[in-house]
Amino acid sequence: MSKASGRFRRWRDFVRHIRPSVSAELAAADAAEQAGDPARAYAHLERAHVLGQGSTREHVRVHLRMLQWGLRHRDRREVRGQMLRLVGAATKTAVGLVPTGNTGGSNISPFRRLPVPADLQAIIDAAR
Repeated sequence: MSKASGRFRRWRDFVRHIRPSVSAELAAADAAEQAGDPARAYAHLERAHVLGQGSTREHVRVHLRMLQWGLRHRDRREVRGQMLRLVGAATKTAVGLVPTGNTGGSNISPFRRLPVPADLQAIIDAAR
């Protein structure tokens, strides 16, 4: 097996293992939204973002959900920010140009690295 095919297989396995955790955070965001707690919903979207950054598909999926949150709450800044971040997620994730730990919201620079919370780091490590 070549080095490249080994890297691809590890990446594919990571995506397969991280997806359920991203989905769980998105489901928690839905539940918080239905309970009338948009701030808690957004916090779950941010956690999903940190988890999904290593996969283009998951990264884009989370930014789409953040965009929907912004539209639902008529948050123009969030909508504009997510439109830009969607382009970045779709074009930069595959080449590794993502700032680790960034929560993905328009309230923070899309280039800023942040520490990954310990519980999320454990999930990421287990997925790898």
